[in-house]
Amino acid sequence: MARRSPLRGLADPLTWAGLRPRGWGWPSRSVDEREVVAHEAIHPGRVRVPALAAIVAATVAPAWAAGETEVTVGSPDTTFSQNKQNEPAVAVDPVHTNVLVAGSNDNIDMEACDAGDPTTCPFTEGVGGSGVYFSFDSGASWTRPTYQGLTARGCLGPAECEPVEGDIGTLPGYDEAGLVSDGDPAVAFGPVPGEDGSFSWENGSRLYYANLTSNLPGAQGFKGFKGFEAIAVSRIDGPAETGLTEEVVADQTNWQAPVIASQQNSALFSDKEQIWAANAESSPFFGNAYVCYAGFGGAFGQGFTPQPLYVVTSTDGGDSWTQKKVTTATNNINSRHGVGRSGCTVRTDSEGTVYVFVYQFAFSATGSAEGTIQMIRSLNGGATWQRPVDLFTVKDGCEYVEDSIGRCVMDGVGGARDDLMPDPSSTSPTAHRAARTRRIRSCSPRRSSRR
Repeated sequence: MARRSPLRGLADPLTWAGLRPRGWGWPSRSVDEREVVAHEAIHPGRVRVPALAAIVAATVAPAWAAGETEVTVGSPDTTFSQNKQNEPAVAVDPVHTNVLVAGSNDNIDMEACDAGDPTTCPFTEGVGGSGVYFSFDSGASWTRPTYQGLTARGCLGPAECEPVEGDIGTLPGYDEAGLVSDGDPAVAFGPVPGEDGSFSWENGSRLYYANLTSNLPGAQGFKGFKGFEAIAVSRIDGPAETGLTEEVVADQTNWQAPVIASQQNSALFSDKEQIWAANAESSPFFGNAYVCYAGFGGAFGQGFTPQPLYVVTSTDGGDSWTQKKVTTATNNINSRHGVGRSGCTVRTDSEGTVYVFVYQFAFSATGSAEGTIQMIRSLNGGATWQRPVDLFTVKDGCEYVEDSIGRCVMDGVGGARDDLMPDPSSTSPTAHRAARTRRIRSCSPRRSSRR
């Protein structure tokens, strides 16, 4: 999302191969940045969930009629870019199925584009962009808690903006930790560990919110991390009787401090993460949390850079994470390993197997290339991983590169940006009464939101 150095050389093969890290801040960006939820384009300022009943039908049977519900309540409708959101994520508490969380790249706390130098729009240095919203009635209505942190909401121009402490509508606790929440949300629910370290739904429900993070510019007294962007995980717990409630999420002190999950080095740009928690009690690895992400390394914009896929595993509720490289780092059009891989998704079954699905890119200098959906499994809770297995071929959809953003789009000038990534649905049983069967039903490409 925000505060990333612009890539140079828009015509190099990375663009055609679809390998640009999601959300880099290009020097010129399209003002017409419509937002997408569940693959539906809408106007900026109002992320909505169309037919949310269909999204959660596998877990919830809501009494309300399917329709369009605004999620990003509290966002202004007119001021750009405070009215902009994209790349949404949603999760349902599998035990308290009325409780939902959503996240997005949300600019509600950024300065207006009329403030200061207009070429710095739409981001404000040091201000977070990981929006968080909750529903406690199966998606019929949504609320956005107001927290305290660094904000530029009051910077409406024309004066230069200096962020101040004030109301924020994004993840709390980042500036206090010397960090900035940089969006690319990934959310999942799991059980809370007890004092003895064992997991049980009787201890409550834990929300994991993974996102990109950068070091807070000028922060004093913080060691920081190496590299450009890291993966951070925020957590908040709800009681066993109710799960998260409006009162629980309204209290900023209920959020635990963000934890850096990725193992960073000075050249690493961690990106495109997804998170999951093993939620079936029948699993020998019940309660484990997993994050997959793409690790972009080397000098950005200088051709093909090393780009392995990593998985980090937590066995203690997110306090600590162990990292494994699960693919080669090869990123070469002449290699049998292809030109990088990205857009991962991680899931578990009721017997404890961990599945990571990822798109292995191919290369074409003239148009859409035939890449491969791959599956990588762990049979021991993330301790070791099998080699990637090819599942099927998928065209990457890169028929046209939009000059204003330097990215592949699927429908011409000003079109919707596309990244192909696996999107498995699971027939996994109710988390606290796991059935004996296990199945991963499908794995299909999905379209990303427009930036």
